Amino acid sequence: MERAPAPALATLVSSVWIQQVGDRPVAQRHEPHGGAELRCVLGEAPRLLGPLTTAMYREIPAGGTVVGVRLRPGVLGGLVGMSADELVDQDIAGIDIWRDVSRLTDLVGEAATPRAALAQLQSFVGRSAGELDPLVNEAVRNLMPWHSSGTAALPGLLSISERQLRRRCRAAVGVGPKELHRILRLRGFVARVQASIALRGASGVDLARWAVETGYHDQAHLSRECRRLLGGAARRVPRAVARHVHQRARARRVLHPDAPPRDGRFVQERRIAPA
Repeated sequence: MERAPAPALATLVSSVWIQQVGDRPVAQRHEPHGGAELRCVLGEAPRLLGPLTTAMYREIPAGGTVVGVRLRPGVLGGLVGMSADELVDQDIAGIDIWRDVSRLTDLVGEAATPRAALAQLQSFVGRSAGELDPLVNEAVRNLMPWHSSGTAALPGLLSISERQLRRRCRAAVGVGPKELHRILRLRGFVARVQASIALRGASGVDLARWAVETGYHDQAHLSRECRRLLGGAARRVPRAVARHVHQRARARRVLHPDAPPRDGRFVQERRIAPA
């Protein structure tokens, strides 16, 4: 169950989580969201999942507990001290990026509880994040689905050339403005599906109208983007995405019929799925 980060990290981190796995390993599906993720299976070294341009599976061992931090778009470049586009679609051991990560591994592994381990991971992000690029931050804000009119107006709005904007966006985020716009637009659609299902159930889904309201030309345009960014073939078209969101919501209610646990943990019991 994702939840809000520590207040001091609100400008750097969009969400954090603690995940406990049952007696079978899990293939965790990661989908593009514009940012990157720093995560650690307790007892192992932290790993960084760079910005994704398509869905990816990563295995979590049986009985494992994972703590994770999801970075906002534009934070990664300063955190790793290199151009973020070098890390796109990469799952990298933390030791290959940060010299002092062995100390972080010890602190997370020695933490008395998963909550304490997550606090150590968040503290590391707060200490290590470099200064954010204000121009990229403004570009990201304008590309959010509830605010965006596309990428064409950005250079004029930000008083910068298209080439310079693309270069700075790739350095901080990992992808250029057009790719980031595609990703954020799809996340806006998924958020719309989640909100509607939470209020009205699967019967309230209106894909054609939401496609246009989220910024797509029509439902066919949305379907193409779903296949492009979420992977797979026809099974990943919007209606399948909506069904997947609904199934996850039902699964959470079955696991926690009364209310989510206070520590935000959840258990996954799925068998390993193919990549």
